[in-house]
Amino acid sequence: MEPSTLEPHKARRGEKTTLVGIAVNIGLVLVKGTAGWLGNSYALIADALESATDIVTSIFVWFGLRTASKAPDRNHPYGHGKAEPLAAMVVALALVGAAVLIAVQSVQNIQTPHEIPKPFTLAVLAGVVVIKEILFRRIAKVGAEVESSAVKADAWHHRSDAITSLTAFIGIGVALIGGPGYESADDWAALLASGFIIYNAYHIFRPSFGEIMDETPAGDWQPELEAIARQIPHVKGIDKYRVRKTGFEYFVDLHVLVPGELSVSEGHTIAHAVKAAIIAEKPAVYDVLVHIEPV
Repeated sequence: MEPSTLEPHKARRGEKTTLVGIAVNIGLVLVKGTAGWLGNSYALIADALESATDIVTSIFVWFGLRTASKAPDRNHPYGHGKAEPLAAMVVALALVGAAVLIAVQSVQNIQTPHEIPKPFTLAVLAGVVVIKEILFRRIAKVGAEVESSAVKADAWHHRSDAITSLTAFIGIGVALIGGPGYESADDWAALLASGFIIYNAYHIFRPSFGEIMDETPAGDWQPELEAIARQIPHVKGIDKYRVRKTGFEYFVDLHVLVPGELSVSEGHTIAHAVKAAIIAEKPAVYDVLVHIEPV
């Protein structure tokens, strides 16, 4: 059995941060929902709704990471890494759904007279913003270190929650300062937050979709790959190369230039040496397919 497409320690780190996010969001849903109901603030209730979607999507992320960490099998010879960006896309779509629901309810509340939110809701929202921003930074750091689009998406979901909480804080503050006639300020804040959420959803969806479509990773890999390949005797350079990302790992296809008078056996040996050198110097590369090109 070949090793997993995802390095086990990376998958475990991603799963751990996802579970921490789920635990925090369960507590925040209860706090924000209760405070919003008692404090007459739909913006805070909408914030609780987004935290609830955070829980659902984080569960998808957790399952995506678990699936992506499975070893290659007969039906999935390249591994299960695509489950990871698929989980990120689920997060993005869930964000859009939550944003639309918040926007619709906000418009309805703007058209319906209601009481000014209670002052204590500001303290709740201030605490939520701090907690969510800390959570975003922690999870985003892990996502960058393990190169996981799903973990990065989960982090941005927490950032969008912080944004909705911040806009709700501003809206409620305006309503309290303005007094009668400004009751719907927090509803306008919730409506504005829905736009930020959709923007964040695109920010999550676009790179994940590119990964599913085997889009070329950012940056020019050729100089580094060529420098590594030239360390092997008889290698004259690189003719072509292709790189695609699957889960946390990269797959490389390479055309290596060698003297035409070499034997098939010598070419075979060179190909294996180039592959081993690239994997040794670039641990994120899972596999290298080398084509020998005579010159």
